[in-house]
Parts: sequence; structure tokens; C-alpha cells
Amino acid sequence: MRSTERRLTEPGEAQKSGSGASDLALIKRVQQGDKSAFDLLVVKYQHKILKLIMRYVRDPSEAMDVAQEAFLKAYRAAPSFRGESAFYTWLYRIAINTAKNYLVAAGRRPTQFEVDLQDPEQYESFAKLRDLDTPEGLALSDEIRDAVNGAIADLPDDLRTAILLREIEGMSYEEIAQTMECPVGTVRSRIFRAREAIDKRIGALLQ
Repeated sequence: MRSTERRLTEPGEAQKSGSGASDLALIKRVQQGDKSAFDLLVVKYQHKILKLIMRYVRDPSEAMDVAQEAFLKAYRAAPSFRGESAFYTWLYRIAINTAKNYLVAAGRRPTQFEVDLQDPEQYESFAKLRDLDTPEGLALSDEIRDAVNGAIADLPDDLRTAILLREIEGMSYEEIAQTMECPVGTVRSRIFRAREAIDKRIGALLQ
């Protein structure tokens, strides 16, 4: 697993053989000692994992180091993967925990989240932001973005992670429950409370 310890796999590497294999087939090959199969998984998910980690760790160089550590942890934990959840759900959980542990060790809080106000689909409650495409609305966009980012950053860790996985990563409630290791009902409650806190923060600006 030297390539993963040294750096993330380049997009052009390890794609000639087995690149169309399913995640489950690849992880089974990893469990049988095929290190190249894990390189294929790194190629497939490295950009998503790096993007996820940068929601917590803003510095690109630090985020890359954390991503490498997350993949290394996943590789070492591969023998314990039993397919009870999707591989990427399992990998996301490792990545999130690695990013959180990094911040705790560094004595830092998660960075603010960048929300694209031109993409209301990124957050279901942003449907009202479609009305911002006016001179008055555009003047408010920076203020609203700051308010949203501030609201997300101020959320308790469990609410912040749930809303991130739902609205930014596009996971289903069931996938989030697997990632956060909690019941689906708990996920729904956390997302509801997170949206409520965000709506409260931006409500005054949208009146």
C-alpha cells in the first residue's frame, strides 16, 4: 500500500484492469491481498473524499494529508468490511472521523462551509433563494451566504454532519444513518433541527 501512504493515486493510474468492477468485488480482492484493487477505489473516490474533508479542513495541503490518512485507515480496516453498508458509506464514515480527529488534535473547529446560492438544489430549504435573482436580491447574496455558513458552522457536530451529508453530499437518510451509526429517525430529527436553525438565521434577511 505504498502508493496510498505516499500520495493519492493519480486519475490515470490503475485504471487499465478492473476499472469497471463493483466496489464489493474490488474490496473482496483487497481482502484477498490485491493492493491494486484498492488503488482503483482510491481513483474512484479520492475527489469526493477530498471535497468532503475540505468541508472540515480548509487548507488544501492539510486536507490532502487527512485524505491520505483516511484512505490508509480504510485500507488497514478492509479485512473488517463485511458489506453491511455500501463501501462509499463505510469510507465516508472513516473520512469524517479522520477529519474530526485531526481538528481535535489541532485544537481547531471545523471550517465554514461554502454554499452556492446559485444552486438552490444544494439545499432544499433554499428554494426561496431563487427570488434572489434581482438587483435587491443579489445585493443580499453575500450577506445570506455568510449567514448560512455561520449557521452551519455553529451547529452541534451531529447536526452539522447530518446536514452536510444530506444537502451537500446528497446521501439518502438510510445512507446517513449507516454513516453516522444511528437510527433513520435520529437522522431525520437532526436534519430537521439543522434546517430549522439555518432558516432562523436567514429568515430575517429574506423577509
